[in-house]
Amino acid sequence: MNNQIPEVTLHDGLELPVIGLGTYALNGNEGATAIQRAIEENGYRLIDSAYNYENEGTVGEAVKRSAVPREKLRITSKLPGRYQTYDKAIKTVQESLYRASLDYYDLYLIHWPNPKQDHYVEAWQALIDAKKQGLIRSIGVCNFLPDHLKRLEKETGEKPSINQIELHPYFNQEQQRKWHEKNSIKTESWSPLGHGNDILQQVTIQQIAERHQKSAAQVVLRWHYQLGAISIPKSANPDRQLENISIFDFSLDDAEMNSISSMTKPDGRINDQDPAVYEEY
Repeated sequence: MNNQIPEVTLHDGLELPVIGLGTYALNGNEGATAIQRAIEENGYRLIDSAYNYENEGTVGEAVKRSAVPREKLRITSKLPGRYQTYDKAIKTVQESLYRASLDYYDLYLIHWPNPKQDHYVEAWQALIDAKKQGLIRSIGVCNFLPDHLKRLEKETGEKPSINQIELHPYFNQEQQRKWHEKNSIKTESWSPLGHGNDILQQVTIQQIAERHQKSAAQVVLRWHYQLGAISIPKSANPDRQLENISIFDFSLDDAEMNSISSMTKPDGRINDQDPAVYEEY
């Protein structure tokens, strides 16, 4: 099946689908098969990976097996915290490509700022240079707060095209999203369905789903889309994969959007990973 997913254009000109496939814990042959099905059968074109997921090779294998041309795909990976010094960052980008047997990544992100180590600016400079070398088409970050983002642009002259952040109804990131929009940085949502919590069982979500004759997951993913965020739900199940991207034949009204957004909590983070202090290995 060839589902047409709307696209958005990043400030550097790269076009991305508004929904992609998360791949955390999709590994080995089983993972490659699941990703290949997502691409070939269900129309996914944006595939999100990371060095620390230890599955860049799995993603690369799925890309190789797929009949969809490489240039039609958007493959993402991420730089881990332990390799944020400049020389290590450059080598890690190269290693990521070797692992995946790819000539380039469409999108490469710094996974966390790791502010205590304070190497994220030189890591960013490494990504800028890797982009100039043709190893990456677009560069961005994950989990960066506005102060981190301001510093990147101030010290290097280049701002990220995208910031992938924790975003779901229990943590709607309203102020961060507004800052991104004002500064032409696209918001991407990780754990968009609130992995490990009970969002999909909430009565508010269930009632909206029943009203639209959609699943709870479809309602939440539609909420992300209408917020202007790119979401990357993970699933190895082909039926669930198809369900997750079948969100473009209905819309939520303002009251429904507001009722979902009002579910946010001050302590809504899934694992209490505050980018101001959290350090990723």
